[in-house]
Amino acid sequence: MRVSLIYLLTSVFSLHLSISIFYLFSLSLSRMDQEYDVIVLGTGLKECILSGLLSVDGLKVLHMDRNDYYGGESSSLNLVQLWKRFRGSNTPPENLGASKEYNVDMIPKFMMANGTLVRVLIHANVTKYLNFKAVDGSFVYQKGKIYKVPATDVEALTSTLMGLFEKRRARKFFIYVQDYEETDPKSHEGLDLTKVTAREVISKYGLDDSTVEFIGHAVALHRDDSYLDKPAIDTIKRMKLYAESLARFKGGSPYIYPLYGLGELPQAFARLSAVYGGTYMLNKPECKVEFDENGKAYGVTSEGETAKAKKIVCDPSYLSDKVKKVGRVARAVCIMSHPIPDTNNSHSVQIILPQNQLGRKSDMYVFFCSYAHNVAPKDKYIAIVSTEAETDNPQVELKPGIDLLGTVDETFFEIYDRFEPVNNPLDDNCFVSASYDATTHFESTVADVVAMYSKITGKELDLTVDLSAASAAAEQS
Repeated sequence: MRVSLIYLLTSVFSLHLSISIFYLFSLSLSRMDQEYDVIVLGTGLKECILSGLLSVDGLKVLHMDRNDYYGGESSSLNLVQLWKRFRGSNTPPENLGASKEYNVDMIPKFMMANGTLVRVLIHANVTKYLNFKAVDGSFVYQKGKIYKVPATDVEALTSTLMGLFEKRRARKFFIYVQDYEETDPKSHEGLDLTKVTAREVISKYGLDDSTVEFIGHAVALHRDDSYLDKPAIDTIKRMKLYAESLARFKGGSPYIYPLYGLGELPQAFARLSAVYGGTYMLNKPECKVEFDENGKAYGVTSEGETAKAKKIVCDPSYLSDKVKKVGRVARAVCIMSHPIPDTNNSHSVQIILPQNQLGRKSDMYVFFCSYAHNVAPKDKYIAIVSTEAETDNPQVELKPGIDLLGTVDETFFEIYDRFEPVNNPLDDNCFVSASYDATTHFESTVADVVAMYSKITGKELDLTVDLSAASAAAEQS
């Protein structure tokens, strides 16, 4: 079903032509050798969000990219582009359908319906450029099978994940989470969640290890088990976000996803930045960051011109000496002609395979979408399996996730390095984003964006939007 957030995400249309016309007009009036408040390098999703937010704040922004397209690593590819990237050919087989009907995300991620990214979209007022659709299901892998993720007391009672007595214990725990209010001591049941650990809170309800596993990894969306020995407040907030997002549109999952794929998001924020005076320049070779004698960045040079700015924002590829490698992501992109078995014929789902179920150090994720979200032709489906790489063999490493898919028409494998910044922006005026992780949801990605915004501006991003009022208005419209 189409989500009621569409009251806020009003119109569906392709941005490509209108953006191109707008930018061509903008660039015809602009020169690079000027002074700006901020120069942003790279048009990945993080950089485009920041460019839009900073422009709305009234800063003079120049946004550059060495590529001739938007999206960077988070771009969406049509079938010809996908084939060229992975097979070195421009001629995919005809039986897969029209190339232009594919929009395959290279960094696939769903959004929590009540999450931070949705709040950023509303805060920045880019929702008028986009349209979203609910994701059909959220599943977890356990003992060789996949199960619907229960997130409320009612779902706990009907879940096939647990036995009868465990269902009752889980139900009590979910009721505690749903009723918990940080400002209401009566709902705390004598527990200070800023001091007691998640392990201590969970043990109070006597939950089995298997129940703790799906709660921690598939509901709270932790990527490993270190959360168990940290203050419980973070886990409870994550669980409440999941349940609130699930209830927002009464669908089968807490997630939403844009029609035509995530490639629409960078363009929407790019359009926002341009509307507020931001200047965009694509296909700019080299984009060399310039530093003074004190090691502080003061501008960017390309094609003999230098644009000056007080701050430089970029992805890791533009300042490789200011980042460190922290891991690798293994990914398989699969084209299919049917839904994933045992998912109720859902056209879009997320499946999380917890690390302990696979004997791994990190979780594995399955992102699944289809023509229902306009990312593939009629009766074609896109499944993307990803994980933090622990070997050099993605074919073997990703096999547990791929085995869940059934028959696959085509599969493309890749491994890419993941980087995080090591510099201090106060010393060099450089604000570098972290690479995208293996998760198939946006919570960690948008957390990086919000943190970078605070470092760049010195203030907190106000995300206090009234989602309830918006949804209520949508229901009546």
